[in-house]
Amino acid sequence: MARNLLKRFIPTPAAIKSNPALHFLGDLLHDPNLFHLNRHSVSVAFFWGIFIAMLPIPGQMAVAAVAALVFRCNLPISVALVWITNPLTMPFFFFLTYQVGRVILQTEPLVFQPEFTLEWITGELRLIWKPLLTGSVITGLVLGALGYFGMQFYWRWHVNHNWNKRQKNRIKKATEEQK
Repeated sequence: MARNLLKRFIPTPAAIKSNPALHFLGDLLHDPNLFHLNRHSVSVAFFWGIFIAMLPIPGQMAVAAVAALVFRCNLPISVALVWITNPLTMPFFFFLTYQVGRVILQTEPLVFQPEFTLEWITGELRLIWKPLLTGSVITGLVLGALGYFGMQFYWRWHVNHNWNKRQKNRIKKATEEQK
C-alpha cells in the first residue's frame, strides 16, 4: 500500500518527538495529524513541501515544518520535500522561476557575467528579485497543486488497484474451492 511505501522513508513519531533539538515545540509535536499517513495528510504535505521548495528563501525546512504545524499535515514528508531544491538542483529551479516571473512581469532578460563576490550577488539580486519571487510563487503554486492532486490520484489508484487484486484473488480462491 502507499502507506507502507512511505513508512520506509520517514522517521517514526517517537524519533521526532524525542529529538532534543525539538523540545522547544512542546506539545505541538504531539498532534497525531502531523504523523498520519492518510490521503489528505500526505497530499497537503506534498503541496506545502513543493511550494516552499520553490521559494528562494533560507531555512526552507523550518518554514515547511511551520506550515505542517499550521495546516496539520504530515510533518516529515513536508520537510523532506523541500530538498527538491538542493544545492545541485537549485540553480536550475531558480533560473526556471526567474524566467517564469520575467515572462509574467514582461521584463527584459538580464545579460550578465557571473562573479561570485558578495557585491556582485547583492547588485544582481536587486535587479532580479521581482521576477524571481513572482516566478517562484507561481511555479510553487502550480507544482504544489500538481503534487497535491498527483498524490490524491496515486493514493486512490493504489487503493483501487489493491482492492481489485484482492477481489480477483477471492474469486480465484472461490472457483478453486468449488472444483
